[in-house]
Amino acid sequence: MIRPKTKILVDGGNPQETLHVKELLGFVDGQTTNPSLIAKNPLIRQLVETGHRLSRMQEMDEYKEIVQTISPLVGDAGVSIEVFSDDKTTAREMLDQGREMFSWIPNAYIKYPCTTEGLRAAQMSVGQGIRVKLTLCFSQQQAAAVYAATKGTTEPAYVSPFVGRLDDTGQNGMDVVRNINEKHKTDVREGRRSRFGISRKHPQSRAPALQLRPGNGACDRTS
Repeated sequence: MIRPKTKILVDGGNPQETLHVKELLGFVDGQTTNPSLIAKNPLIRQLVETGHRLSRMQEMDEYKEIVQTISPLVGDAGVSIEVFSDDKTTAREMLDQGREMFSWIPNAYIKYPCTTEGLRAAQMSVGQGIRVKLTLCFSQQQAAAVYAATKGTTEPAYVSPFVGRLDDTGQNGMDVVRNINEKHKTDVREGRRSRFGISRKHPQSRAPALQLRPGNGACDRTS
């Protein structure tokens, strides 16, 4: 297969799936994971089905082992590792997890929710040289907040608009993607150092990821 400009990321928590996709395509640019996907890993499901209840430390250990297996299988888009969080988790608590997770593999991107605390954690992470990705983005305003929070990063940063969920509520999820893309184009025209890059995924995909790149405003296609 001729390698496309679009970067292809596997969405899952099973290294065998990653390897299968890589064998089919000849490459995988990266992978995005989260605790729910890791819980669907066959080995984790087997543990749970046999009566094991994992502590948070054990969950972290299993997550670490899985992403360490995935890491060498993917390219320069790395592996997105999502922090464990809910509506009560503070930015500092997310950052503490993010620091540890970032040390697991050399190509880690730490994934935070696109909430007030998640954005604060991302901003602090960027200040410490941690690569970040923001998820659960439902509006152009949230994407703009990601842009502000990741200002100054020397690494690519990502935001994932949840197009499918917007569509499910009667909104046009792709409008968010189009508006972010227009922001990128405007910055380029006006000579600003835009970090927005647009991705296009398979029509059946539910959540395109937009790459916010530092530098010359090049519109790298990501997925």
